[in-house]
Amino acid sequence: MERTLIAVKPDGVQRRLVGQIIQRFEQRGFKLVAVFFDKVSEDLLSQHYGQLRTKPFYPSLLHYMTSGPVVAMVWEGHNVVQTSRSMVGHTNPAEARAGTVRGDFSIHVSRNVVHASDSQEGAQREIQLWFQGKELLNWDCCDQK
Repeated sequence: MERTLIAVKPDGVQRRLVGQIIQRFEQRGFKLVAVFFDKVSEDLLSQHYGQLRTKPFYPSLLHYMTSGPVVAMVWEGHNVVQTSRSMVGHTNPAEARAGTVRGDFSIHVSRNVVHASDSQEGAQREIQLWFQGKELLNWDCCDQK
C-alpha cells in the first residue's frame, strides 16, 4: 500500500489547523499510520530540504520551520501521494484552488501551512528521514476487514 508524508508546518500548528487537516485526510479514506509532534532540528530539515540549499530563501525556510512545532504524519492509501498533492494545493496560496488545504488556509507562499511528498520516491525518502520503522503502525481499518 502506498504511503506519503504530510507535515503541518509551524504556522498551521500555531493557527490550530491540525484537526481540520487530519479530518480532510480521514474523510478521503486514508489511514494514519504514524504521527510526530515536536520542534524539528536543523539537521533533519537540512536533509529534508537538501535540494533547496542553494536557493536564496533557504535560510528563512530553516528559520520558519524551526520557529515552532511541526506535526508530521504518514498516511496510507491507494494513490495517496498524488491525491494528497491535489488535496494540499499549489505551493503558492495565490494559485491554490479553494477547497485545497493551502487554498483555504494559507496566507503567504513562505507560510503555506503544510508539506506533502511530491512523489512515491520522495515519500519513501522523507518517511525514512522522519520516522523509524517501528513507529509505522500496521493496523486494519473497520472497512478493510
